[in-house]
Amino acid sequence: MKLVTSLAICLLGAGSLFATSLIEKSVSNGLKAIPADKAELMKLIDDKNDPITKEKVELGKKLYFDPRISKSGLISCNTCHNVGLGGADGIPAAIGHGWTANPHHLNSPTVYNSVFFKAQFWDGRSPHLADQAQGPVQAGPEMAAPPSLVEQRINSIPEYVNEFLVAYGKDVKVNFAKITATIATFEKTLVTPSKFDDYLNGNEKALSKEEKEGLNTFIDKGCASCHTGIALGGTMQPFELAAKYKFMNVGDFKGNEQGMVKTPTLRNITETSPYFHNGQIWSLNEAVKEMGSVQLGIVISDQEASSIVTFLKTLKGVKPEISYPQLPESTIDTAKPEFN
Repeated sequence: MKLVTSLAICLLGAGSLFATSLIEKSVSNGLKAIPADKAELMKLIDDKNDPITKEKVELGKKLYFDPRISKSGLISCNTCHNVGLGGADGIPAAIGHGWTANPHHLNSPTVYNSVFFKAQFWDGRSPHLADQAQGPVQAGPEMAAPPSLVEQRINSIPEYVNEFLVAYGKDVKVNFAKITATIATFEKTLVTPSKFDDYLNGNEKALSKEEKEGLNTFIDKGCASCHTGIALGGTMQPFELAAKYKFMNVGDFKGNEQGMVKTPTLRNITETSPYFHNGQIWSLNEAVKEMGSVQLGIVISDQEASSIVTFLKTLKGVKPEISYPQLPESTIDTAKPEFN
C-alpha cells in the first residue's frame, strides 16, 4: 500500500514538474502571455504621447465602422478586418474599391492583437497602427480615398467634429492623421486573452494534457523560432528558408526588399483561414505541415500536425464586447460617394 501511495505521489510530482518546466520552456523560447493585470497590459499598448481614453476609443470605433471614409462610401475598415470574423474577412485576397481584388493577391491579416506586432503589413512597411491605418484608406485597390476627401466628409458632420473636441480638446485639428490615429486607438484595445495566457501566467490547470503535449511539440519542432512574443508572430522573418512554398506563384508578393515577410499571429488562428500571405491554404493542419517544409525543412507527420493544432486552438481568445455603433448622419455638405 505504501509503495502504491509513494508511486502515486511521484507521478503527481512528475506531472507538476512537467507543467512547470513546460511553462519555463515556453518562456525561454520567447513565448509571452498577455498580462492578466490591466495596468500591466496598458503599459504595453498605451502611448504616453496619445493616451488611450474612453472618448477616443468610442470615436475610433465609429470611424472604424464608418464606410464614408472610403471613396465609394461602401467600404469600412471592418469590411476587410471584420471583428465578427476573427478580425479578418475569410477570403483569399482582399476585395476593395470597384470590386478590385488585391493586385498582389494578399490576404487580409487579423486586426485582433495587432497592437503587439513589431511591424504592420505583410512587408512590414509600417511600424505601428497609426501609420498603418493611413495606407488602406488611400490605396486605390482598397478604400481609394484621398486624405482631403476623408477630412472633408468628417468635418462636414457636426457630431463628429464635436466628438473630436471632446476627445482631444478645443485646439484639435480634425485632419487625416488625427482621424486615422483615432482609428488606431480603437484597434489597440482589440486584445484577446486566452487560456494559453492563463497557463503562462501560472495556472497549470488551464491547459489539458493533450494541449500541453501540443505546445511541447510546437516548441520542439521549431515553430516558436518565428511565432514568438505576445502575438506569437508580428515580426519580420525570411520566407522559404528551407523549401519553396507550393503556392508562391499565386500573386507577385516576394516580401520586402530583403525578402522578409511579417510572420502572422497565431492568436485566434482557427478563425482566420485561409492561411499564408496569399490565402491559398484552408486547412490548419495542412498549413502546419507546409510551414514545416518551407521554413524548417522537416516533415511534420499527420499526428504531429494534429497535436500542434490542438495547442493552436488554445489561442482562441475572449473578444472584447463590441456593439455596432450608430453613426452620425451626413449633411448636405458631406461629399457624395464616388464610384469611378
